[in-house]
Amino acid sequence: MTIFLILAPFGSFALLMLVTSAEISLFVAAAICLGVVGIDLYRGRSIKMLGAGSVVLFSGLGAYLTLVDPNLSHSAVKLIVDIGVLTISLVSLIIRKPFVLQYALEVVDAKTAKQPGFLKAVYLITWAWNAAFVLMIVGNVLTIYVPGLPLWSSLVIAFAARNSAAFFTTWYPQYRKSKHGAPPANALPGTN
Repeated sequence: MTIFLILAPFGSFALLMLVTSAEISLFVAAAICLGVVGIDLYRGRSIKMLGAGSVVLFSGLGAYLTLVDPNLSHSAVKLIVDIGVLTISLVSLIIRKPFVLQYALEVVDAKTAKQPGFLKAVYLITWAWNAAFVLMIVGNVLTIYVPGLPLWSSLVIAFAARNSAAFFTTWYPQYRKSKHGAPPANALPGTN
């Protein structure tokens, strides 16, 4: 369910961009982000860097479109959003607090969080999301600079990239657990 909440604003934004104005799409996505932040606060969880950054990104870009340049193309708006999300993720890596870490610490126990491979897994998952963001940027750039390329092609790239990162986010921890989990009680020392 956490992955659904994290992706809800972005999925809503992408779908709304197909049927309504960029301004409405951005402000609805910002409202959904605020809702997710509110749910986290209600559950006693921390405000996430990705959620707070996305509120600023969606509402700031929406205000820009409303007040300054309402003629920005849909492709350019999607490109700016994808660059903004990639920037949030890269900044989280630069300050050595990968955005995935906040989510991971809320779903694992303290013992798991202290294991040597835990941070490595968090960084790897964060880089998988960065790769997805880069692919989404490439899809948007292609629709801007390749005349005649159908709009759905960038949507397919974004959908595949986002879903691949989401799958990896859920699969990789299970893989690590099965590979590096606790040995059975009857295991001989040094046999695992």
